[in-house]
Amino acid sequence: MSRTFIPAAKLGFAAAIFFTTAALAQEAAAPPPPPVTVAKPVMRDIIDADEYIGRFEAVDQVAVRSRVSGYLDTVHFKDGALVKKGDPLFTIDQRPFVTALDQAQAALEVAKTTATYAEAQYKRTESLTGSGTLSVSTLDDQRRAFLAGQASVRGAEAAVASAKLDFAYTEITAPQDGRIDRRLISIGNLVNANDTILTTIVSLDPIDFYFDVDERNLLSYARTARERGSNLQEGGGGLEVTVRLTDSKEPPVKGKLDFSENRLDAATGTMRVRARFDNPKFILQPGLFGRVEVAASNVYKGILIPDDAIGSDQNERVVYVVGDDGTVTAKPVRLGPKQYGYRVIREGMSGDETIVVNGLMRVRPGAKVKPELIVLPPEGKEAGVSQ
Repeated sequence: MSRTFIPAAKLGFAAAIFFTTAALAQEAAAPPPPPVTVAKPVMRDIIDADEYIGRFEAVDQVAVRSRVSGYLDTVHFKDGALVKKGDPLFTIDQRPFVTALDQAQAALEVAKTTATYAEAQYKRTESLTGSGTLSVSTLDDQRRAFLAGQASVRGAEAAVASAKLDFAYTEITAPQDGRIDRRLISIGNLVNANDTILTTIVSLDPIDFYFDVDERNLLSYARTARERGSNLQEGGGGLEVTVRLTDSKEPPVKGKLDFSENRLDAATGTMRVRARFDNPKFILQPGLFGRVEVAASNVYKGILIPDDAIGSDQNERVVYVVGDDGTVTAKPVRLGPKQYGYRVIREGMSGDETIVVNGLMRVRPGAKVKPELIVLPPEGKEAGVSQ
């Protein structure tokens, strides 16, 4: 069997041709850069906000009591109804008070008769004393009886006024507008004056919202209030707040801080703050929980991007920036709250970057992509929803 030998020089040239051809084939088989959607961040004026849990409370609330003792005779309202100031609520059995008033009026008539007689005696004695018929001491006795009679009349008049007042107190009326609770005592039971609670009434419009603010944020709010020329303790600095209820179908309500306590709670390191809201439709009820957002800064130009454009790299949050040549770079960012349906970027971006907003699973730092530029709307699809 014969063998054919190829010179070494020719073998090297053939090998070079082979490897070059393989490289070209591999390059031709490499996939093209993946398409991704990119956009510029949304730049708009925003105000930072903090979120707290709080509870609505009535501006005014009254525990209705009777000013006189007696047996409950009549209830004039339906449980849970809306009442106006002066509406009748309860009636205490009036018969004992009618009797007491009659007695007081009779005593007044007696006192007036006695005083009239004493006055006539005094005038008669005075004329006789002037003529020398009666002594001066007798005149003094008659004068004393006359003055005592007048005092008795005034005392009897006061007793009549007191009896009339007690009689008026048997009709218990609403001391304020608001929603009344159920009756807490049934007809026929004894009502003790100034003791027995008959029902309660809470005002509904406006309504207050109370929540606790930590020391660090409190100082920030106070600084913002000073920049506006106001004071946190006096009128709450005029800071705007938004409350969302647990029912996501109810729209958020807007109000303003109008009060804060004058010292921090040493046990919790917080201060209680109050916001006030208009409630014309009575949707907000005392005792309801809510999430309140408090404006934590003055207006500034913010950088907003969709949540879908934010990725993770170990413990960092990153966005993927696309250069002019299509190369992807990962940029760490610090996130803020959500506003206008976008996420606020606190640190890490200048606002002029082009970032990947769709297709994050197809990018990696240093790789090239095929960008498709879009313009983000001023408000995202989740605008109005805070997270």
